[in-house]
Amino acid sequence: MHSDPGGAAGAGDARTALTLVTGPSAGLREAAIAAHLSDSHETGAQAIILEGLASGLSPLADLPPDQTVARIAPGCLCCTGNLVLRVTLNRLLRQRPRRIFVGVADSGHLDQLRSWLQSEPYDQLLRLTSDLKA
Repeated sequence: MHSDPGGAAGAGDARTALTLVTGPSAGLREAAIAAHLSDSHETGAQAIILEGLASGLSPLADLPPDQTVARIAPGCLCCTGNLVLRVTLNRLLRQRPRRIFVGVADSGHLDQLRSWLQSEPYDQLLRLTSDLKA
């Protein structure tokens, strides 16, 4: 189901890597993304979709200008939040980021969310990687 654990694109694969980020709180999910970005040797624009607001100062506050952060209201991303996620994702994909992180507050429907992200039209646009756990 996860096509590329390391996140490295295969030869000729122009799809954007998408990593689902899970964890018990928004702050921990954001810290996991920030740690991945600082440890990674990846170059190019990346985008982050965060569900809900972190309490206090976000570890993602000082990102380079080619990193985009979009916040959406909390709600199951495969059910009630599906439309908001779809609109946000479509807007970010127009910017052609190399990777997108999606911080997921409710991990109860991760399998349905993955299935949705691997169906049309996203199957041609996205390449799901292994989840990042906070």
